[in-house]
Order: sequence, then structure tokens, then C-alpha cells
Amino acid sequence: MKTFEDLGLKDELLSAITKMGFITPTPIQSKTIPNLLSSVRNIIALAQTGTGKTAAFGLPAIQLTDIADRRTQTIILAPTRELCLQIAKDLENYAVNIKGLNITAVYGGANIMTQISALKRGAQIVVGTPGRTKDLIKRRKLLLGNVQRVILDEADEMLTMGFKEDLDDILAETPQEKQTLLFSATMSKEISTITRKYMNDAIEIEAESRNTATKNIEHLYYSVQAKDKYEVLKRIADMNPTIYGIVFCRTRRETQEISAKLMKDGYNADAIHGDLSQVQRDEVMGRFRTRHLQILVATDVAARGLDVTDLTHIINYSLPDDSEVYVHRSGRTGRAGKTGISIALIHSREGRKISEIENKYKISFSRERVPSGNDICQKQLYALIEKIEKVEVDTQQIDPFMPAIYEKLEHLNREDLIKHFVSAEFNRFLTYYKYSQDLNVSDRGKKRDKREERGDRGERGERASRGERDTNYTRLFINVGLANNLNPARLIGLINEALGSNDTAIGKIEVMKTFAFFDIEKNVESELIQSLKGKEFEGVSINVEVSKEKPVSHSRDRGFKERSFGGNKGGFKGGFKGGSSKRRTGKSDGKSFGGNRSKYRSKNEA
Repeated sequence: MKTFEDLGLKDELLSAITKMGFITPTPIQSKTIPNLLSSVRNIIALAQTGTGKTAAFGLPAIQLTDIADRRTQTIILAPTRELCLQIAKDLENYAVNIKGLNITAVYGGANIMTQISALKRGAQIVVGTPGRTKDLIKRRKLLLGNVQRVILDEADEMLTMGFKEDLDDILAETPQEKQTLLFSATMSKEISTITRKYMNDAIEIEAESRNTATKNIEHLYYSVQAKDKYEVLKRIADMNPTIYGIVFCRTRRETQEISAKLMKDGYNADAIHGDLSQVQRDEVMGRFRTRHLQILVATDVAARGLDVTDLTHIINYSLPDDSEVYVHRSGRTGRAGKTGISIALIHSREGRKISEIENKYKISFSRERVPSGNDICQKQLYALIEKIEKVEVDTQQIDPFMPAIYEKLEHLNREDLIKHFVSAEFNRFLTYYKYSQDLNVSDRGKKRDKREERGDRGERGERASRGERDTNYTRLFINVGLANNLNPARLIGLINEALGSNDTAIGKIEVMKTFAFFDIEKNVESELIQSLKGKEFEGVSINVEVSKEKPVSHSRDRGFKERSFGGNKGGFKGGFKGGSSKRRTGKSDGKSFGGNRSKYRSKNEA
């Protein structure tokens, strides 16, 4: 096995990288460094994200720099500000023992005059984004007439982001005789065009087979309904209390929506997207790199250049159209010899995408079941107990308060004290997942045996199928709906809590955009209306009243028309299909909500 000494690096560099923890070179470093140090031939290097590319081109570029010449000798181009800054920072760390070497980063969103001043002082190595580099060339502040090496890092992404024209203009300013290095994860048609135009007689280096992915990443997928994706995302986060990862979305809008929901629901999350100012983006990334953020929501473009080595999870909220992009995403975890998990949330029609990725990149996916409420509560409870067990106790600080605490809690025995303590920390999970439903598509999609369903429906179901009303029930109206995150399970929980019991029978439930209807036993009608009076749900003051047959006054939902809410055979379109069935608050009739044969369970799965 080769060492860095075997690659021909000088002592000053070896000393620096040894202190940084570099032990043995990666495949791309082993193949690239000797070629750069011994030859002026152009190099095309194909390597995935996280394979050590920066050291592969950075260490030779530093060693080959003439310190006495203060003109720019190496220009490195990167697609994003973050990657530009990361490369410059890494190069400075490699060159810590080399006096007189100046490395300057030039990028948009920062004061151009500061960068011009740095260039005037002399910068042998310049790392830049295409836009700012081109701007400085036009101003005649960045002179590339003495450049000996041009390095294009993540060239495929620069072309994807529309920088081809800028690259052409920048390369046109460099000398005809120079060494060009192109690092890319893919060999697209656009990349081939650049190599033909600027890179004659190039050596092609490939760190790994193009059709493989990182071996130490576990690939999982969950098959769910599209409308349940966000709930599944939360369950994944709750099942992994120490998660530190990136959630990839398809669009900027989706990124904003998902991150806003996560933050509203109390998760340690934020987003990066094109609508953020550079200051805001830097602030978010600063918190993420220092692990003050656990979850970063991003698009592929916004996440380019993020060099974070300890990510535990990559979550594909939306699978990319290009299967190769999935490999790029997953490659952001499982770095530096560590393991990682890459998760895809898919609907039934995306099974072919999973198969395509498996076949093309030799990846094996495992299909996982969406965690149940009980699974999550168990995981969180044990995580809490482990945290309590390992917490450091500052005896000196806490001892003065203990007598008063002992006196306050002396009426509680050991078991009760533990229960109180755990509940104080844990109740939100128990409450939230009390009526959680099964979100797995395979189970939800199974049709029940007609005889079993008929038996469950009972007498009330028979009446409903004939369009009759059960006179033992009252139809109630409530002024919250889908827009307030109400669903049948949450409505059942609300009723249970108001009545202090889960024995009350609830009939048909219909949830619309801003309101809902449900059938309740007549004998608890008044008690329920009174109990919910003045209560709030998702910040809205609740109003419950006996419903009219055709609630015209509440038809403000878009597309909503007067309809009969009886138990007719076809049911309410978009609501529960089929007749209603008598059920206790702890049980469901198994009718589908929103047209998706979902079984809403109000039993406490937790």
C-alpha cells in the first residue's frame, strides 16, 4: 500500500497533512499526485464527491508553485461559493509550513474590493467561482497570462449550473501552453466538448468504476403515499435522535415548505436555497457545520460545495430524475471510513427508479417499514434514559439546591418519581403518536375481505349503505380542517381528550379544507360541544355545533358545493368512501380518506 511519502511530496507538505490526520492516500490521490508532479500532460479525473479530490490536485499545485514569483500560477474554478471557500481553506492548511505562498478565494456575494486588494498583494494560487473570476478578468484585476495550471473542480456541476460560456471566456484568457486538470463525477456530452477543445493528449484517471457507489453506505427506501411523505420524514427523524443529515428536495419551493414545517414542529432544522442572501446562507451553513443544526433541507444545486464529513443520513424526499444524482447525494455520507445511511421516500410508481439505480450502480436497496408510533416512543424513551444515565453531575453546583428538592419530592416513592421525571421529558411523543396510523403503502393498499368488512360495519353500516341516517347519532360541524392539519385520527384524539374517555362511538368523519363533519352518539353531544368550547387546535379557537343537512354557510372551501352528508352508498367524494360504520373512539371502520384506502387507527399504537 502506497504512503504519501511514496507519492513524492516534500517534507513541509507531509508534516502538515500528517497533523491533519492523513494516513494513506485515497485511490484518486494515489493515481493523480504522481502524474501531476512528474508530467505536464492534461488530466481528466473521474471521481465521486468525498474521494479526496482537493488533496489530489491541491498538494501538487502547492509543491509546484514558484514562491519567488508572485504572479498567479494556478487558477482553480469551482461551481459554488461554499466549495470555493472550502478548497481555499484546505489549501491553506496543506501549505501552513510554506512561507511566502498566498492563496486567494474570489467569489460573488462578498466585497470585490477586498478581493482586488488581495490580488494586488500577489496570489500564486487563486480559487474562484466562474462569475466573479470572469468579472475580475474584465476589470483587469486578475491576470492569467502566467498561469501554468487550470483546475476545473466539479466541472459537471458548473456546466449544469450554466457556466459553460463563463468557462470558455476564462480559459480563453489563459496561455495556450498550460496544464489543464478536469475533475468530474460524470462524463457528460458537455464535459466531452470541453475536453476535446482544451485538453489534447489527456490522461484519464478513474478513482473507482463509474457504475459503483460507496461501499460503506446503507441504502434504504420507504414506499408511502405522496401525501404522507412529510409525516414519514418526521418519523425517520424521531427514530434517529442523533440524526445529522441533509434532506434533498426537488425544487426551491419544496425546500422552503419542508424546512418551514420542520421548524414549526420543533425540529432542529433549516434550509439553504436560492432565495437566501449570501449572509443568510453563510449563517445557516455555519450552524450546520458546527452541528448546531441537525437537519439541512436543500436542493442539489444549493448543496454543492458542502464539505461535511460526519453526516449520518441523506434523505431523498424526492428522488432525482437522473439516477446518477442519487449517487452524488448518497456520497455525502459514509465518508472518511465511516458508515452512513441513504434513504429514499418513494411512491409505488417509483419502484422502477430504485431498480434502475440498483442495476446501474451495483447498489442494493432494502425496503423498510415506516416506524410505528410504538417503535418511535420506545426508541425515544431509551435514548432519554441513556442521556440521563450519562449526564455529568456537577455536585458542587447542585448540592445547595438538593435539600429543597428532596423536601418537595419526598411524598413520591422511587417508582412514581421515575415516572414523573420521564413523563415530563417524554409526554410530547406519547401524545403525538397516541393515535398514529400505519403509513406503509403495502398494508394500506390491501383490500379487506368483503365479509369481514360487512361484519365490522354492523347495523349502522347497513343503514348507511341504504342512505339512511342512524337516529342514535348527531352530525356535528367543527371549524378546523385539512388546512389546520386536521385528519380523522387527530379529530378522534381531540374528541377523546375532550370527553376524557375513548369509549364513545364515533360515526362517519368527513374532513374538508377549513372544516369537518362527524357523527357522534347523541348522549354525549352536549357534553362534547361544551368541553371543546374555548379550546384551541393549531392556534384556531374551536367552534363545534350541530350541523345542518346542507351547510351552505360553511361552503367557502374552493370547489365545495352543497352536498348531502348522509351515509349514501357512494359516500362523500374525497372523504370516506362507502357507508359509515359504528365504532368506538378507539377503533376505525377502515374506510379510505382522500381516496387512499387508509385505515385510521385511533387505538393507542404508542
